[in-house]
Parts: sequence; C-alpha cells; structure tokens
Amino acid sequence: MTLLPALKQHFGYDTFRPLQEQIVRDALSGRDVFALMPTGGGKSLCFQLPALLRPGLTIVVSPLISLMKDQVDALRASGVPATFLNSTLDATEARARLRGLYNGEFRLLYVAPERLMLASFIEKVKEWNVAQIAIDEAHCISEWGHDFRPEYRELKKLRGLLPDVPIIALTATATERVREDILEQLKLRDPQVYVASFDRPNLTYRVVPKASPFDQLLAFLGERPNESGIVYCASRKSADSIASKLNAAGVPAKPYHAGLEPNERAANQEAFLRDDVRVVSATIAFGMGINKPNVRFVVHYDLPKNIESYYQETGRAGRDGLPSECVLLFSAGDVMKQTRFIDEKSESEARIAREQLRQMVHYAETRECRRTTLLRYFAEERPNEPCNGCDNCLNPQETFDGTIAAQKFISCVLRIQQRSGFAFGLNHIVEVLTGADTEAIRQRGHHEISTYGIGKELKREAWQALGRELLRLGLVEVAPGKFATVQVTAAGREALRERTPITLTKQPDKPTAKSRRRAGAIECDEALFEDLRLVRRDLADQRNVPAYVIFSDVALREMARSYPTSPAEFRRIPGVGEQKLKDFAKPFLAAINNYLETHPRRTRATAGSLA
Repeated sequence: MTLLPALKQHFGYDTFRPLQEQIVRDALSGRDVFALMPTGGGKSLCFQLPALLRPGLTIVVSPLISLMKDQVDALRASGVPATFLNSTLDATEARARLRGLYNGEFRLLYVAPERLMLASFIEKVKEWNVAQIAIDEAHCISEWGHDFRPEYRELKKLRGLLPDVPIIALTATATERVREDILEQLKLRDPQVYVASFDRPNLTYRVVPKASPFDQLLAFLGERPNESGIVYCASRKSADSIASKLNAAGVPAKPYHAGLEPNERAANQEAFLRDDVRVVSATIAFGMGINKPNVRFVVHYDLPKNIESYYQETGRAGRDGLPSECVLLFSAGDVMKQTRFIDEKSESEARIAREQLRQMVHYAETRECRRTTLLRYFAEERPNEPCNGCDNCLNPQETFDGTIAAQKFISCVLRIQQRSGFAFGLNHIVEVLTGADTEAIRQRGHHEISTYGIGKELKREAWQALGRELLRLGLVEVAPGKFATVQVTAAGREALRERTPITLTKQPDKPTAKSRRRAGAIECDEALFEDLRLVRRDLADQRNVPAYVIFSDVALREMARSYPTSPAEFRRIPGVGEQKLKDFAKPFLAAINNYLETHPRRTRATAGSLA
C-alpha cells in the first residue's frame, strides 16, 4: 500500500518524518507498537493516519481535556471525523456524540484514562468496532517516570478487557527503565519498539549566570517583540509576580500554576494558545500536551530539579521545527535552595534527589557541548563535534591553568580528613580554604591545619564552582548519604602527587552576548508573513480555534517564501491537504495577490532575516 497520497490528502505533507512510515505500517498490520519520539517529531500522525486508512474506531487515551479539544479541532480542520468525550460537554452534546459512535460516524475518539476504564464505558466500547487503542503520554503509567499519574495505572487492565485490540503507546521522554515499565504494564504483545533520536536540532541551549533575573528576562523579551514563550519558575508566588511585572512592563503575560482556580487556569492557557498573551509564567504544572507549535522560547527562571523535567520543558519550544531558544538562568544560590528542600525528604528520596540535582548542576556548569550532555543522559551518543546550537559551542568558555588552585583544594580535603578522621561537605572545605572564623572550624581545630586560609585570593563562590568542576573531572567525589561529604579519588591523589597540569573553566561574570542560530530557519518575506498571520488570526477567531489549527508558522513562512497565487501552487505548501485547500485557499491567495500588487517578489538573498 502506498501511503503518500493519503498523507498529502489528509494532512498536506509530501513526505514522512523519521520512523513515521514504519510505525504507521505496523499499526495498520495490527501489531502492538511502542514509539518514543521527541516533542515535535510527529507522534500523533502515527495513529491518526492508520485511523483513516482502515475501518473501525481508534480510541486515543489523552491525559488533558484542553489537549483533546485542540487535537480534535485540528483534525476537523483537516476534514477528519474525530470527537472527544469529557466533562466539559453538557448531557445533550455527550448523548449526540455517543449516538455518532454507535453509528460509526467517527474514526477517532479522544478520552481520558479514568473515563475509558469505567466498567460501564468499557461495555459501550465493546460495541463500537474498535480497531486500535493509542495511549498518548505513555510515560504517565510508570512510577519511574517524571510525570506518573495513578489513573494511568488502570490502563494495564486493557489487555484483559479488550484482548483483540492492538495497542500503540507513545511518549516523548522515557529513560530505559521507564520504557521497560511501559511495555510490562501495558502487556504489549511482541511489540515493535521504535526509539527516535532525542536530539532537537532547531533548539539552541544556553545557560546564563543569574544576576538580576527579571531585568535579564525583560532584556531577552525585548529582543523578540513578536515571539511567544514560557517562563518556568520554582514557585507559584514567583509565577504570579513575574506575570504581574511583565504586564506592568508592557509584555502581555499570564500566570499558570496549581494554586489558581481551574477556570482561571484554563482561561490563561487558552489566552496563550490563542496568542492573546505572549508569555506564560508557570510552574511545572504547565505544559504537558501543550500543542502550540510556535513557542519560540522557554526560559527557566529557576533551576529545574532534574534533567528529565528540563528536557521535557525545553521540548515545548519549536515543535514546528523552526529555530527556538532554551535559556536557563543559573546561580549557586538556587542549588543551595534545592539542597535545603532535599534535606527535608526521607533518606531514600533524598539520595535520588541529590543525584538528580548533581546531574542538573553538571549540565549547567559543563564546558562541553550541552546537546552532548543532554543526549548522554538518555543513553544517546552524538559525534564529538560542535553542535553550533548551544552557548558552549557558539561561544566556548575561557579556560585557565588551574593546577595550583586545584592542588590547594585537594590538599585541603586531605588535611581536613587527616585531622578529623572523616570527610566534610563542600561548604566546610571552602570555609577552611578562605580562612573563615566559624564555630565549626574552631571546634574541630581546622584553623590549625596547614591549608587553613591558603585560598583567600578567591571568593567563596569561585571555590565552590572549582570544587564542582573537580567533581566533574573525577578528581574528588561526593560520598553517598545524607551529608554529601567530599573525598579525594585515586585520580585526585595521583594528580596531586604527580603535579599533573589541570585546566579549569573561568566563571563568566556577566551574561554572554546574544547569539541566535538558524538551523531549520525558513528565509521568507517577513512583511508578507506578518500579513498572512493577520489572515490566519481572523480565520481562527471566526472558528473559535487557536491560530495554529488553521496553519502552522512553517506553512505561512513557505507561503511568504514561494508566493503561491493559484490553488495548484497553494496545494504544494506543506500542511495544505484537500480540506484546507477547499476552506482556506481563497483568503490566503487573496492576501498574497494583494501584497504582490504593491510589493516586488523577494529573491532568497533579499528575503527578510529571522535573526
């Protein structure tokens, strides 16, 4: 079976993205499938296209009500018979949709796991000729995942309740352990397992020293006046405060966190999806299933707790494949704050949290390619070459000969342990090095050892950063346990004994200069692009849907690059299927023809810049 005509007819694309075609073919053959694809990799199409190419109903398990409506609006705009059932529907509308399901009017049904698993609902499902069950955000079923949801756990009963229905499980983030747990919980039978690369080439990753964070954020937003994005904060109070200060500064923003009333939360999310506000300042409560493809930046105002969350949150930028930015504001103070929270946890929880925090700090402070560091966390290696998409590759950090400073640090750790018979934490070592006069130092006689005060030439923060770098280099290690004590490794002892040269990184004292990369950029006529955005906005408002349901920024940029003036030319734009050609060609072609009456076509060389 050739799939490309159906792909173009329904979704407007001429080619598949990596792995999509293989997954679609397996789904059509009735196999169980597990697919791990990064955000923006086209997971939804893997079950939507098969649903249109065979008889029967595909049930899509989705965790969020807002996401269901978004997905169904987008499918209907493409002429696909899809619906959802959830608590937002009144009784009359719900009955009408149920009638349609009994009559075989729909190809896709979106439903939450708790509704699907009701005994009364499963009885209905058995009468609907179900061809496949697609479980989106499948990592929610695993207790090892970063977003475990107890209601997802019930889905493990599906195999027994609907033994003949094939299952496709999809997720954007899952470590090896989580993948195995998903396969086991869902009892997938001889599944085809697909794991795409975790790399998002269109994202630029930067870590900026946190100095005056709100001023830094405002300056960042000022350089991007027409772009929208998410600012992640550690607390609800911070999310409220940032939204309020941004509005006062003329940047339309809304907060989003679990402390808001559900209606206000939903309204704020909707305002962001509709481009009524540019920025959402949010806690981690915001984001799963956010289907907005043109989020151009994600700023982490505070340090995330672990790399998995960080990857998931940054992944909400640039789902459309266009260049987008991920900025982390980093300070040692944030590390200390999180350490204090961790100290209040139980010993087993604290051990895991400390290791996760250590990995996060390693990412923030590393001088190697950030993309390499991120991918390695997910057990994926990339070539040892600059990615040209992170600050360390675009603006490599300065290094210096840190041999003497490293020797002082390592000697101090050894002398303290020699004196007391046991190890101490990083802060205590730094206080001894800088000659601090504390009760802990006097009580233990550490003011009498030879390394007391030999590091007064550096500030405490510099010694702490140096200690963390020696940890990364494997010259010292942190012992497991509550007090996270620092000990010298065999490699550290040898480096001290042999006087091995040690290269260290200079700590930046100010944010690095702006640098934006263009991987995935579509050079186009920017003035026409803005005109087309207004047309899209009007059509979206008429239909009461987010703008991206009409067309993505990618489609608009292609229009503003190739200037289609006839339906045949318009049909060649990516994302233009048969239904969208019928519904939207006229207003967009009119706007393009009007524009060309007063503006010359631009060649590639003169097209507006994306910078």
